[in-house]
Amino acid sequence: MNADQKAVSLLYFALLREQRGLSAESCSTTAATAGELYAELKEKHEFSLSRNDLRVSVNGDFVDFSQTIADGDEIVFLPPVAGG
Repeated sequence: MNADQKAVSLLYFALLREQRGLSAESCSTTAATAGELYAELKEKHEFSLSRNDLRVSVNGDFVDFSQTIADGDEIVFLPPVAGG
């Protein structure tokens, strides 16, 4: 891993979990922010949701997509959840 890469843990829920086929994974990224990471994942896994459709949590705290991410962070992208 080069100096710019970070290992992060990802959790997926609802539609993102269905589209990814996983509820959790670890990945290596050079993304500096949560927004850059989602853009990377959206392209790689062909996620259908835009960033505007999601909330993001880093290490258990809801944050803005401009939040800087660090090695070892746990990141959750939360899509809208339908109730019933």
